Amino acid sequence: MIKIEADIGSLQAVFSDFFTSIHKSKLNDLLVVYPDKKSIEIDYADLEKFDPDLADNLITSPDIVLEAAKKAIESLNFILPGGEKFEPNIRFFNFLTQEILIEDLRSKNLNEIVCFKGVITRRAEPLHRIKIAVYKCQVCDTEFRLFVTKNFNPPKRCDSCKKIALQQSDDDSSFLDIQRAEAQELLERVRGGAPSAKIELLMEDDLVNSISPGDNVEVVGILRLKPPFKPKQKQELIYSRYVEVVHIKSLKRDFEEIEISKDDEKQILDLSRNPNIEKVLVSSVAPGVYGHNEVKKALVLQLFGGTRGKLMGGMKIRDDIHILLIGDPGIAKSRFLQQVGEIAPKSIYVSGKSTTSAGLTVAAEKDDLGDGGWTLKAGALVLASGGIAQIDEFDKVADEDRASLHEVMESGQISVAKAGIVAKFKSKTAILAAANPKYGRFDQNKNLADQFAISPTLLSRFDLIFPIVDILDEEKDSKLAQHILSAHMGVPQESEDKIVDKEFLRKYIAYSRTHSHPILTQPALEKIKDFYVSLRRKGQDTGSVAITPRYLEGLVRLAEANSKTRLSSTVDETDADLAISLMEYVMKQVMIDRATGVFDVDTVATGKPKSERDKLEKIDTILQIIKDHLSREDVAEVESVISDAASYGIDDKNARRIISELLRKGEIYEREHGHIKLVGG
Repeated sequence: MIKIEADIGSLQAVFSDFFTSIHKSKLNDLLVVYPDKKSIEIDYADLEKFDPDLADNLITSPDIVLEAAKKAIESLNFILPGGEKFEPNIRFFNFLTQEILIEDLRSKNLNEIVCFKGVITRRAEPLHRIKIAVYKCQVCDTEFRLFVTKNFNPPKRCDSCKKIALQQSDDDSSFLDIQRAEAQELLERVRGGAPSAKIELLMEDDLVNSISPGDNVEVVGILRLKPPFKPKQKQELIYSRYVEVVHIKSLKRDFEEIEISKDDEKQILDLSRNPNIEKVLVSSVAPGVYGHNEVKKALVLQLFGGTRGKLMGGMKIRDDIHILLIGDPGIAKSRFLQQVGEIAPKSIYVSGKSTTSAGLTVAAEKDDLGDGGWTLKAGALVLASGGIAQIDEFDKVADEDRASLHEVMESGQISVAKAGIVAKFKSKTAILAAANPKYGRFDQNKNLADQFAISPTLLSRFDLIFPIVDILDEEKDSKLAQHILSAHMGVPQESEDKIVDKEFLRKYIAYSRTHSHPILTQPALEKIKDFYVSLRRKGQDTGSVAITPRYLEGLVRLAEANSKTRLSSTVDETDADLAISLMEYVMKQVMIDRATGVFDVDTVATGKPKSERDKLEKIDTILQIIKDHLSREDVAEVESVISDAASYGIDDKNARRIISELLRKGEIYEREHGHIKLVGG
């Protein structure tokens, strides 16, 4: 083993052999594109095979070993056109055995190589640090070029004339780009309610602007002490730390990959062949909640997600499934959200009462990483990108804050213009939201959609909306009470269906989302198409809009997700049937016009069914007729108004009913029998 205290030349000689025998072709390839590309990436496993002792020294004393590697490349005397110096950055990666949690970084790791995974929460603007400082003597004009190291002390006295007359020349000095960022522990690695640890990153040269907030990254770097903020004060005894990045790799997966062993894979494949796989998965989601099988089925599909695709022209098709639960208090809405959060490999839970648009999307903060300006910090939906965000008390989120969700739910990104910064953030997040009805409880005598305290434009972004109504049913109440009380007594719940534990279910979902990308078969396509066209035809007959293309895409997503539950490569008729049955269930609950009994998607899209819109239109017509009469006469005769209404298609019965309703509401009054006037008119 080469002692690290030994002459650096010994280490340089070993690296010279390593580069000439193992990575000569990589260096030659880099020569062709240098300086457009300035780094050579070296797999740590290659160095470990070549010289295990040197590999160990790289971890414990990276400064000396990396310096020796740079000198080794210099000694190979590569020639560049124009006489430019070949000084590539050497970036080692793949330190699998050294991976650590951010929260476990300790003082023993100082000045050593550390490796961890995290999510970038914010990134400062690039700054410029002097690499080679040029000083000129103001007396004798002697010029000095000094390489700036970490412990660099600016010279004051000229070596030639011994006068204190040196002045730095910025124009002649060389600079290096640097950038600070902040990384936070991956959400799926934080269990048990502990806060996510975070650490500052310092990136140099070609690593600048290589990552963005919201990116999942794998970082290899050297843990350093951060100098005290005010070094002129008394000696500081407590230091913060940062990581000087050697290598950073963006983990481009939308769903964080969970470690799956060969044995896990065998069990996953065995479960996927189970003919009752649908029942197993539904029973395994929120097993502590009694009933609500349709909701559980939808949550299973949301966890698996659809298949990411592109339309002609390159426009991406959303594969995330958004679900909204609106229900009476105390019937397990929050429990559903918590259960999904425990299963989803990547998730984040927020409550509407304590959430702002900045907390959900992106916040502008004073920059303590860079030059003191402003920086953008990723919010909950950016951090949960690639997973599921649970938003409880959704109706309590302020209207202006909910407005920020429109773009997230439709296109999977967030466009921001804050504090003079215009940017876009990736937020490909499935949303599971829970809310209460407008008046606390649902009134069964009214259209349920009229009782949603959420804007119609936002409601239309959800693929499935489940109204969960507390219905008085003695038999159902008895079973529910037995289920809850048995759980409190510690009596195991009996179930005819097999239930898999959360850890294995998480692996199953991660494996499916990574390996299963089913495509639509012709029979499934025809089934979905026929359902869509038939509803549109019925809507045409009644004058209502039964379904829109947005819900057609939702049907495809649901069918794809169901196919992924069994790791299939195709979306079959059975998948289309399940998607249609779920959509019909939701439509019967919230998209049916109770006055006419027909499907009407505008019940959600506009907040009112066609029958009610028609009624409002007739009321406006009657009011306009009354105004026309009053423009010519002192009062309007009721019979004349009813007669004129007939020419607008409003029959005698409806016209009289509307006039009676306007009288009751106080919008018009009867001056004398059979004669009316507008209030305030």
